[in-house]
Amino acid sequence: MITLKNVILRRGAKVLLDRVNTTINPGEHVGLVGRNGAGKSSLFALFNGGLHEDGGDFFIPPQWRMSQVAQDMPETDQPATDFVVAGDTRLMEVQAQLAQAEAQDDGMAIAHAYTDLHDAGAHDAVPRAQALILGLGFKVPELDKPVSSFSGGWRMRLQLARALMCPSDLLLLDEPTNHLDLDALVWLEAWLKRYEGTMIVISHDREFLDAVTDVTLHIDQAQLTRYGGNYSKFEDLRAEQLELQQASFAKQQDKIAHLQKFIARFKAKASKAKQAQSRVKALERMEKIAPVLADAEFTFEFKEPTNLPNPMLAISDASFGYLGEDGVETTILHNVSRSVLAGQRIGILGANGQGKSTLVKTIARTMAPLAGTITEGKGLQIGYFAQQELDVLRPQENPLEHMIRLARELGPNSREPSREQDLRSYLGSFNFSGDMVKQSVGSMSGGEKARLVLAMIVWQRPNLLLLDEPTNHLDLATREALSMALNEFEGTVMLVSHDRALLRAVCDEFWMVGRGAVGPFDGDLDDYQRYLLDEARRQRELARSEAQAPAEEATPSAIQSVAASVSAASAGGKKSSEKWAAPSAPSPDAREQRRHAAQARAQQAQALRPLRQELERIDQRLPQLAQERTEMEAKLSTHLAPADIAECGRRLKAAVEETQRLEERWLELSAALEAAAQAA
Repeated sequence: MITLKNVILRRGAKVLLDRVNTTINPGEHVGLVGRNGAGKSSLFALFNGGLHEDGGDFFIPPQWRMSQVAQDMPETDQPATDFVVAGDTRLMEVQAQLAQAEAQDDGMAIAHAYTDLHDAGAHDAVPRAQALILGLGFKVPELDKPVSSFSGGWRMRLQLARALMCPSDLLLLDEPTNHLDLDALVWLEAWLKRYEGTMIVISHDREFLDAVTDVTLHIDQAQLTRYGGNYSKFEDLRAEQLELQQASFAKQQDKIAHLQKFIARFKAKASKAKQAQSRVKALERMEKIAPVLADAEFTFEFKEPTNLPNPMLAISDASFGYLGEDGVETTILHNVSRSVLAGQRIGILGANGQGKSTLVKTIARTMAPLAGTITEGKGLQIGYFAQQELDVLRPQENPLEHMIRLARELGPNSREPSREQDLRSYLGSFNFSGDMVKQSVGSMSGGEKARLVLAMIVWQRPNLLLLDEPTNHLDLATREALSMALNEFEGTVMLVSHDRALLRAVCDEFWMVGRGAVGPFDGDLDDYQRYLLDEARRQRELARSEAQAPAEEATPSAIQSVAASVSAASAGGKKSSEKWAAPSAPSPDAREQRRHAAQARAQQAQALRPLRQELERIDQRLPQLAQERTEMEAKLSTHLAPADIAECGRRLKAAVEETQRLEERWLELSAALEAAAQAA
């Protein structure tokens, strides 16, 4: 186990941990939480040996194998599969031993090395690596592409796959979801749930933490507190603690009253639509943990827009894409016709690369539509949060220079004060105080850049917010502040995010971007997650059918087809002998090869039949469980006797647990069948 006894940890003169004590047991999945700057990354550095304690005793079992995601951007022409396989340090070590033994012609050492290779899993290393790569969102043709050909975000996904490939007793993950879309996030959650070692993860995605952790370590005011349970359980327990602290509780009453007024207001606004019900549940959750939210040091609000055109904009028969350097147009989305109304809250769903950011950038006027029209309402004022903050920031300028430039650009159209002192005070409300207003943006952290973009958007008083992954670098407290601000915003919100908690709390409806089209998604995020599983199965079956389409030699039916073509050519007035050569009969060796190939395919089909049958049984069982959960939840919302409540609760819990188990098994079976199809 990992133990900390009276540990003191400093960064420079600042004490991050002051005589803390805690224990992490083998096999526990731990979420490490706390405000930005509290010391989470420094504690990680203590775990991986990058830092040493300044006092007290820190112990980690010396025999434990450790794995973590390398933070450097890989620059190599190594194929993606080979790069990830190289993450298996044990396999690489044994291969080096084998090479040395062969160079020395040491027969005994060679024999031992081959035994060790088998124990290290050399026989299935490539399928294991490719399953990780595909699970994180890559396509089959990309498995052998050089690492350097991918963009930065995709290379970091390969670094994550490499870390998961490494055999480990301790897995350290620092913001592993930052470069993932929802598809890859769902897969990663399932993988981490099955991880048998000890895992410590830093993340600002509450639903991810809820899914993969069973212990929470909270860093606050140089103290480290252990809570049994995931992040939601931690919030419940911490809220209870804060309520017991009367002095702190008294100071929070005004904030809590505001929160509860806000929650009641927006719950009343919600319709009966399924998406809106998800939002109601998120608001109820906020009401439950109001003391924790009130304790947050950072809050802000979007000011009331000066006007609300309706519709905000109308897209008519538009095509979205980009113009390449060679002047060639690449169309990603075709024939898009949608309207955006005042007050709508739209979540935009879809896998990476399907066109979500292209859609948002075009609406934000940073790209032009390739065809069709976008008609804007009179007085439309867009506030755009780009996925890459530096798309709207200038690295060499400081926050004050950004605000002064923004004030000059808006000029008399701005209703906000623009004197330098007013701008300094405004930046202070977004935690840019003192010398920070003169710090260059290029030297700031991702969270600070994101806060500056939010400050600039709020100052412009937009009536349409276009937010493309706004939470990538925000801590949990700032995410909650953003969620509240978006709910109180009177205008329209269009949101792209892999933060499901934010999507649930803010959005009343969803658009799906995929397969070159944009359309409504009639469901909530739970439905979308099931859709992702169905889509993964469809892609797997498509890949298997393509892999099993044999490029065989001509069969009798193929010969007849060729003969028909020859006859047709002759009928057209051409001599077939000039264009076609009669197909020769297959040799006995060729017939024997085809017979063996057919037998091999039959044997593989026989071996895989139980897996396919189990997959079909799971597909049939999951809708039944969903129906049972719906029925139990409906019963629990009515007046029942205590015994009936207990029975419904047991059945609901059993249905939820069985659903989770079957979904994990579904992913395992899908991966196995996909690997078999690729090997065929």
